[in-house]
Amino acid sequence: MWVIYVIMPNYLRAGFEGGYYFFTVVTFGRTAIFNTELARQCLEQAIRRTQKQHPFETIAFCLLPNHLHCVWKLPEGDADFSRRWSSIKGWFSREYLRSGGRGGHVSASRKRKAEVSVWQRRFWEHRIRDEKDLQRHVDYIHYNPLRHGLVAKVKDWPWSTYHRYVKEGFYGHADDFDEIAGTDEKHFGE
Repeated sequence: MWVIYVIMPNYLRAGFEGGYYFFTVVTFGRTAIFNTELARQCLEQAIRRTQKQHPFETIAFCLLPNHLHCVWKLPEGDADFSRRWSSIKGWFSREYLRSGGRGGHVSASRKRKAEVSVWQRRFWEHRIRDEKDLQRHVDYIHYNPLRHGLVAKVKDWPWSTYHRYVKEGFYGHADDFDEIAGTDEKHFGE
C-alpha cells in the first residue's frame, strides 16, 4: 500500500530563536516610494517604534527606492521576526498614508483583508549560518546600490550602514570595497 503526501506551500518561516537573519522587503508593485523624505522618515520612525516594543539589533541596512535589505540580530529565546515586520509595515503604512503618501491600487483581495497597497505581502528571509555567511550578506547589502546602478561608487549611497562600517574600520579604505564585494554577487530574494 502506497501513501502519498502532498506538501502544499504555506510560507513557513525559519523558527530559530535568537540569531542573525537577512531580509529583503519590497514595496507594492516595486513602487519607488523611498525616493521621498516623507517615506524615509516614516520608515525610520516605524523601525524605532517596533524596536522599543520588540527589540532587535540592526547589523546592516540599505534602503533603496523600492526595497530594503537588512540583517538583524534577534534576542536569545526570540525568533519572531514576522511580528516585527508586521509592526514595521503597519506603523509605516498608517503614518505614510496619513501624512500624504500614496499607496498602489487596492485589489478586491486586499479590501477583504483590510490591507493597503504599500508593501508586498511577504518578505524574503534567510537565517545566517556562520560568520562567513554573515559577511557575505553584509557585503551584499552594502554593494546593492551599485548593483542596481544607483551610484558609481558604494560610498555615494547615503541610506546604508556602509558608512558606519567604514568609519569603524571594517572595510579599510572606502574605494576598495566596490571591487571586492562585486566579485561574489548573488541574488537574495529580489
